[in-house]
Amino acid sequence: MENTNFIMQFLEWLMSFDRKAVILAASAIGAGLAMIAGIGPGVGQGYAAGKGAEAVSYNPKSGRQATTVMLLGAAVAETSGILSLVIALILLFANPLVNLSGAAIVVSASAIGAGLSMIAGIGPGIGQGYAAGKGTEMVGKRPRLQSSIIRTMFLGQAVAQTTGIYAMIIALVLMFANPLIRLL
Repeated sequence: MENTNFIMQFLEWLMSFDRKAVILAASAIGAGLAMIAGIGPGVGQGYAAGKGAEAVSYNPKSGRQATTVMLLGAAVAETSGILSLVIALILLFANPLVNLSGAAIVVSASAIGAGLSMIAGIGPGIGQGYAAGKGTEMVGKRPRLQSSIIRTMFLGQAVAQTTGIYAMIIALVLMFANPLIRLL
């Protein structure tokens, strides 16, 4: 009972501020939350780079090939970070929620939710980096199979990116076609 009272007092306090200020504050929080997804690409790219160094140490003659695969794979692993950056930039510079009619609490929660959804990009970033690392490692060991390895790596990375794309779709829906506003 006491927790419910606190929540109601907090919501009343929050709604005592200017509507636009509350939505902008929630958008700033959402933008920050979206960028948490950068953890995944950072981990994935670090793994790929480590495997690149390992591949070159196994077979210095395949160094150029291994480095190429590592850079290609690491670039793909960055996509979930880029998608999150896009959502954060929309929330900061082209925010469609600011002038949206409807309850300020729902619009504000949508801004935070858009950012939160992008955290799902951590998984694809790590997974794609893992695929890049293993592809790099194998090219170091078997450089003659580079084209087959790259093809398989890219296919695996494309499948791994699906949850990051789903997250971006949810973020875009919350910002541009929010079905929750119509339910009020």
